[in-house]
Amino acid sequence: MSIDKDSVRKITSLRDLLYGAVRLDPEHIAFKYKKDGNIVSVTNRELYDDVQALGATILEMGYGKSHIAILGENGYPWAVSFYAVLLGASVAVPLDKELDVGTLIYLLNESDASLLLCDEKHAAMLAPRREELKKLEKIIVFECEKTDGDLLSFAECLEAGRLLDKSAYEAAKTEPGALKDLVYTSGTTGTAKGVMLSEDNLVSCVYYGLRATSIAGTGLSVLPYHHTYEATCEILVSPLAGTTLCINDSLRHVAENMRLFKPDFMMLVPAFAEHFVAVVQNNIKKQGKEKLFSFMVKLSNLLRRFGIDLRRKLFKSVLAGFGGNLCHVVCGGAPIRPDIGKFFDDIGILMVGGYGITECSPLVSANEADGTNNFASAGRKLECLEWRIEDKDENGIGEIVVKGKSVMLGYYKRPDLTAEVMKDGWFHTGDYGYINDRDEVVITGRKKNIIVLNNGKNIYPEELEARIQGIDAVVEVVVSGIKNEHGQDMGLAAEVYCGEESVPDESTLAAEIERVLADLPRYKHMMRVSVRKEPFPKTTTKKIKRG
Repeated sequence: MSIDKDSVRKITSLRDLLYGAVRLDPEHIAFKYKKDGNIVSVTNRELYDDVQALGATILEMGYGKSHIAILGENGYPWAVSFYAVLLGASVAVPLDKELDVGTLIYLLNESDASLLLCDEKHAAMLAPRREELKKLEKIIVFECEKTDGDLLSFAECLEAGRLLDKSAYEAAKTEPGALKDLVYTSGTTGTAKGVMLSEDNLVSCVYYGLRATSIAGTGLSVLPYHHTYEATCEILVSPLAGTTLCINDSLRHVAENMRLFKPDFMMLVPAFAEHFVAVVQNNIKKQGKEKLFSFMVKLSNLLRRFGIDLRRKLFKSVLAGFGGNLCHVVCGGAPIRPDIGKFFDDIGILMVGGYGITECSPLVSANEADGTNNFASAGRKLECLEWRIEDKDENGIGEIVVKGKSVMLGYYKRPDLTAEVMKDGWFHTGDYGYINDRDEVVITGRKKNIIVLNNGKNIYPEELEARIQGIDAVVEVVVSGIKNEHGQDMGLAAEVYCGEESVPDESTLAAEIERVLADLPRYKHMMRVSVRKEPFPKTTTKKIKRG
């Protein structure tokens, strides 16, 4: 579908983002979530009142210009906290809920956080090592009913704020180009980098992102809220898009919540999309309907060539597993495998891909802006950005560098690391790819993952992994280099996880891998194939941790 870019409301600040939604439609449902077995609905007006109340309390407590950390499971209090900090003069520090306590303590100190809003689980986790938190003064606990010492009740803070004069909080603001959101990239203690994003960065990403790819209706938010993709492209975009966000309370309940909330759209990373496809395909296989499904896909696609689209009827039973209304999936975090994109398209769900990186707030490009969608690319750049490819090889592949309004200020307290990636205003992403003849970016891999063979050939393991991932038995795969006695990579190895059912022997798997790589040059084939018994360790957005 084509996007009416001019219909996107122009915003100049984050306060304008939320207040504009209240002004236009105060009774619109902004959030839905489960509580005590019931669905709670929150209107734009109620959301804004909660944000104002919490913001006024934070200001009254003396943290109006502080660094304020937010930590915990996805939930309405997390979203209110995020808005309350961003709409004032403080700096938000969203932290990964999956981090170990040592890393959390390091980041709380490193980020200069003096106030923490968190769930009960993390408050208890930090309690035994409270003395190590040198700069943290107070903790507001989401589930806490009554304030106890320096553990403050979120509910009481809201109630206290409702009685306060809001004029001081409404007047509080930072310069558009000043630090507003301090986001730490994944990394172990001492290696995580604090990405400094300004209000101008976030506003630009929200506004120009919505002009690039649209969302509408009801969404189910499943990605971790601390992640910039979810925080910016869903939580912050929602008031501008006029959508309703339903909060998924647990990854174990995704299927149940899709049926409950019946979303029209979802923001996913490829790992989630691949999981959904695998579940559907397994169900089809168990029912012995593989041939029937294949026939229906061929029939449907034939009819579409004549302008007859019956996908929503033909695949009604499959779509029911997604709640019945799902028609749009936005996928980010990594390139979409073409076969996954095609599967969703075949059953009547539009899947659009994009490219982003935390340092760009995070969106760089997206499909769908002109009504076209190309699974093989990550789309066209946002209007507020410039891009180019540096140090191209013979195939035109090089490092993607970008410049513009959504590019970060730099890394917190690390001018040395900032200087490594920011050169003359251009941010060097560390991602490799090329720009095709439609001015779309095609991602080939991460710079740090490139394998340089001793014959001088560059290997992008992601390219090979995408092919191997298409083998039915393969659940996860990592391609790495095989080193000789001189420490040089002389060939390639594939380590594969096949799940717990129907695990093939290594020789059979090696033959299958050879088959899917058959049309590639010999140096891109595997010298060694091994099967692992456990899944690979992953980040909170389900990316495999290499090495």
